[in-house]
Amino acid sequence: MKVVKRISLFFVMAGIMFSAGSYATLKAEQFFYPNKYGETGNGTAALYQDGEKAKEQVIETAVEKAPVITADTVYFIEEINLSDGTVQEKEEEIPVKYIGLDREELLGELEAYDNNPALSDLKMGFQNIELSSFSRDRVVVCKYYRPEPEEKGFYLMVADHFVIVYEKDKKTIHTNTDILLESLSEELQTEIIRGKYIENEQELYNFLESYSS
Repeated sequence: MKVVKRISLFFVMAGIMFSAGSYATLKAEQFFYPNKYGETGNGTAALYQDGEKAKEQVIETAVEKAPVITADTVYFIEEINLSDGTVQEKEEEIPVKYIGLDREELLGELEAYDNNPALSDLKMGFQNIELSSFSRDRVVVCKYYRPEPEEKGFYLMVADHFVIVYEKDKKTIHTNTDILLESLSEELQTEIIRGKYIENEQELYNFLESYSS
């Protein structure tokens, strides 16, 4: 009987030691590898996951603070005439290549355009372009022009036998002269009766100086 009791006690002690060892091993793994057991709450895994979420939120917030142009952004162009100071504002559809750009990227595109403007702008006397306003909802771009002065033309016509200088519209009198039509050559008389065009003020001055008494 004593032998049986000793054998039973041996197995009981062995079982207790095995259970204790397994429990200790499990706790050690839980401590060093918390994600393996999916700990939540105040555990290390939960803190790690919360930290990652917070980091993602910070990144998303930083991205949102840098506005970009969208297809719904209102696009205005202000055309400024440097010769007379007039300003003409018009709304246009946002260029496709501008969609998705932030302020700095748009400035780069405008600089490239400034160096190589469209032919239509060059004909209008294009000088330069600049960004006036930028936001996700509204972008304003200024284009500056200095048009070439238009040559002012005149017409020589006749009234009461005297040569009259009219503006280009043939209605507004520019200058009355003392030049009698009959004092001119027949060829020149015919031209003036039909309305002789004078291209600019220098040509008009030369005519008046040549034929005035």
